[in-house]
Amino acid sequence: MKIAQIVCIFPPYKSGIGNVAYDFSEMLFGSGNEITVFTPDRGQTLEEKHNFKIIFLKPWLKMGLGAFLPQLFFKLPGFDIVYLHYPFFGTAEVIWLAKILFGKKFKLIIHFHMDVAGLSFFAKILSLPTRIIKNSLFRKADIITYASLDYVKNSDIAKIYKRYPAKFKEIPFGVDTNKFTPATTPKNNNIKNILFVGALDKAHYFKGVNILLKAISRFQISDFRFQIAGDGDLKQSYIAQAKKLNISDKVKFLGKVSGDELPKIYQQADLFVLPSINKNEAFGLVLLEAMASGVPVIASDLPGVRTVFASGKQGLLVKPGDAEDLKNKIEKILSNEEKRKIMGREARALALEKYSWQEVSKKLNETVK
Repeated sequence: MKIAQIVCIFPPYKSGIGNVAYDFSEMLFGSGNEITVFTPDRGQTLEEKHNFKIIFLKPWLKMGLGAFLPQLFFKLPGFDIVYLHYPFFGTAEVIWLAKILFGKKFKLIIHFHMDVAGLSFFAKILSLPTRIIKNSLFRKADIITYASLDYVKNSDIAKIYKRYPAKFKEIPFGVDTNKFTPATTPKNNNIKNILFVGALDKAHYFKGVNILLKAISRFQISDFRFQIAGDGDLKQSYIAQAKKLNISDKVKFLGKVSGDELPKIYQQADLFVLPSINKNEAFGLVLLEAMASGVPVIASDLPGVRTVFASGKQGLLVKPGDAEDLKNKIEKILSNEEKRKIMGREARALALEKYSWQEVSKKLNETVK
């Protein structure tokens, strides 16, 4: 089966949407499908080996992660399935028009990743056409996939779900449990290592790194180290914030981490934290990587995110944007060594049971048949 995957961003750019599209491509290829990824040309080159075709299209217009790719319209006929990763401002309209004109020639599947909040004035202008045709686009979709029903029910497409529930199919994000594994050597019990992994750019302002830095500055404990893996145009502001809060000696910015090095970074961690502040965070793929590595997690109590793990079992949920609650929850886990180890084992078990590539691949391939 010939499948076109349409996505606004793609590795090596570190983004949940791009990483999911990459994983889906590998899974679908592994089942004998012919996969072509269409994504904007941002001057990137894919470093990792892959088994599918990638076509980088030059945007006629772009802003942030949005891009207008009208040439895509003429490339879609001939595919059996067009798999759009939404949101994709500037190009969702192209898919919508193609579905109207070539609707019987291909099946349209939309993977709904998230709502988008906090757009700038110019981004709102660029996204206006997409928002205008959004409901029509989702109605025309043959299948709508999602990672969390909790998020869908609290999202901008909740009404579409209520009207067309049969179209919706859950496909949770997955993690390579052979690549991300628990550490095999004992960790340094004298220093507790707190980890954050994510892009540090304006498009990912919602990750809540500033809240995490505030929480750490209030710690009553001193035997810890905070590592931040990731890069972007907000990095310098976070470095300045850490300096202002007098915690520069406790915070280490690792910069961009390669795919080969990332599993080792997780293995060094005693606790992983994802303190996102709003619904731009719909799931948290990094939570799966941490759990597969046997690391307990802390995440914000947001739709979608709160369903990834069971609070109190594999980790804890915190109030979004609440530095004091975050500080208390981090100290609670780090101060109880036995409980932390149990949470880590439970996290690994959940990753194997629910989020392994084998389980996710099975659901994905059943959907595209």
